[in-house]
Amino acid sequence: MAGERTGQVAVIFVSQRTADDEPGYAAAASQMEAIAASQLGYCGIESARGAGGLGITVSYWADEASAVAWRANVEHARIRDLGRARWYQWYRLVVAEVGRDYSWSRD
Repeated sequence: MAGERTGQVAVIFVSQRTADDEPGYAAAASQMEAIAASQLGYCGIESARGAGGLGITVSYWADEASAVAWRANVEHARIRDLGRARWYQWYRLVVAEVGRDYSWSRD
């Protein structure tokens, strides 16, 4: 839907995975999605990861306060610390307000 994300806050997480503990990572990623979805102001998530381990996850939030509350979530912080210790070689986080949103589909 055109404009669906306009005005939302996008938290863009770009990361390089290690090869360590794939089952633990998959379980934590699933848990993070469930925790995020339960947060006030959550608007959705999109994620992709290449065979070489480079990944991009974008979570969408109704406003800056919702995105900040997500960062402060205790379970999110716990899993984030595990990610730093086990699953990521590096990551970068970018927070931006969506100014425009449109899509196209062959279907």
